[in-house]
Amino acid sequence: MNEILQPIMPWLTALLGPEIDWKQVFLIGMTPIFLLAFMIEFVVQKKRGHGAQFYWKEILANLALGGSYQIVEAVMWLLVTGAIFGTVYQYRLFDVPVNGWTILPIFVAVELCYYCFHRASHRVRWFWAAHVPHHSGEVMNFTNAMRQSLLNAFTGNFIFFLPLVWLGVPPAVVMFCYAVDLAYQYFVHTEMVGKFPAWFEYIFDTPSNHRVHHGRNPQYIDKNYGGVLIIFDRMFGTYEEEVEKVEYGITEQIRSYNFLVLNVHELVDMVRDVLAKGPLSQRLKHLYMPPDWTRPNHTPIRTWKTEHRETPKSNQPLNPMNSGLNNVSA
Repeated sequence: MNEILQPIMPWLTALLGPEIDWKQVFLIGMTPIFLLAFMIEFVVQKKRGHGAQFYWKEILANLALGGSYQIVEAVMWLLVTGAIFGTVYQYRLFDVPVNGWTILPIFVAVELCYYCFHRASHRVRWFWAAHVPHHSGEVMNFTNAMRQSLLNAFTGNFIFFLPLVWLGVPPAVVMFCYAVDLAYQYFVHTEMVGKFPAWFEYIFDTPSNHRVHHGRNPQYIDKNYGGVLIIFDRMFGTYEEEVEKVEYGITEQIRSYNFLVLNVHELVDMVRDVLAKGPLSQRLKHLYMPPDWTRPNHTPIRTWKTEHRETPKSNQPLNPMNSGLNNVSA
């Protein structure tokens, strides 16, 4: 590996600084594969008669969100985040070796950090302000994975991965494992397949498990936070099986395809809620309480047009034959 990277290391260091963001390097390198997978998905689903899963205004918004996210993340790593990771690593408690024996435990530890980050992104409004663009899409295809926010670089999401660096895992290893985690997740944003064998569904995040995560059906909200693994959801009580057809989107559905509006609408609303009249102690709760929390005598502010779309719980089971989902046999 070192021999392969050696010729390009000076170029990467000059471009990205001494602490290279291997997350962005890996994800940018994977982008052609991501786009190829989407084209295959489009052809397959079109032949099955499910072209409605591809709404082009939303797909273009997804691509714009993904492109701006990658650029801003890379710039912020170069200017700020990389230095923070490097400084924390200087004060590490141990020197964690990276080899064939340790790489799997390190990856599982990164997955646990991701679970904590992802759960906080749903339950703390400050982090939700950066995560909400990923959930405001109302159709499911591979490009939904690209639906990321440029605010991720500013809200401090990276702090969830710093404990591993402090313990002694090199920042490059943490970021590379995180990149692999995110790359895997690209392929669970699809309706092209139904459910995998039960043992696989029990251990790993799958398209079925992740479709639940994107549902605004009451029983699906804030469930299945795992990236590659679903075991932490099972351990911590946040797992939900896909039983009824998923309705995608958020309960206060934003009506815009403008990538700037999609990026900032929740942040603007949150700031306006904080600034609205009332006791300071109550106003500050808008920053750290769940997104649906409301304070007494205050109507939540919506700067842009939204539509309340809470789906009543249904007893209708998911039917793969009617929904276009195809089970994968063992």
